[in-house]
Amino acid sequence: MTNVTRARRQARLSRALGLPLTPKSVKYFEKRPYAPGQHGRARRRTESDYAVRLREKQRLRAQYALREKQLHRIYLDARKESGLTGESMVELLEMRLDALVLRSGFARTILQARQVVVHRHVLVDGKLVDRPSFRVKPGQTIQIKPKSQALEPFQLAAEGAHADVQASVPSYLSVELSELKSKLVSRPKRADVPVSCEVQLVVEYYAR
Repeated sequence: MTNVTRARRQARLSRALGLPLTPKSVKYFEKRPYAPGQHGRARRRTESDYAVRLREKQRLRAQYALREKQLHRIYLDARKESGLTGESMVELLEMRLDALVLRSGFARTILQARQVVVHRHVLVDGKLVDRPSFRVKPGQTIQIKPKSQALEPFQLAAEGAHADVQASVPSYLSVELSELKSKLVSRPKRADVPVSCEVQLVVEYYAR
């Protein structure tokens, strides 16, 4: 899949879900914020409860670029925790290594963050980790490995090149951007996670 094709696909998905998923899709979304297709401009008919819940689940899945089985597994893990299942889902998702690489400013999108991990550029507490789904624990340190830091993409990241498309660093992270190092200082709280989703509707979708 070419970069242009991927960008168009993300733009279509962004319009369908009602939120821009990548920096490149923002301009497409702003130009045509309605759903794709010839009926995209038409007013939505009254949606069923199922359709509303499905869309929220898809919104959450798209923001982390997960497969359905991956998100469902997170839901099952969240059910085992105390507290609200929906909030626990987002908190567990945010503890994924690829999500924290993105929030730290080491990548521009969640897909780039995943690629950075898979291509073996990331250390957790000094040990190489190449699984995007790796769940980082509070107190652990994430760093781009020294040999990779000289690469142009990481040099740009260290200079703050992604600041224009990212929210401010969340309170659960401590970031030393110039050193391409960050630390998960506490478990993320749903209120602090920059994700757009009605999580209770996602829980209701899976609990049906």
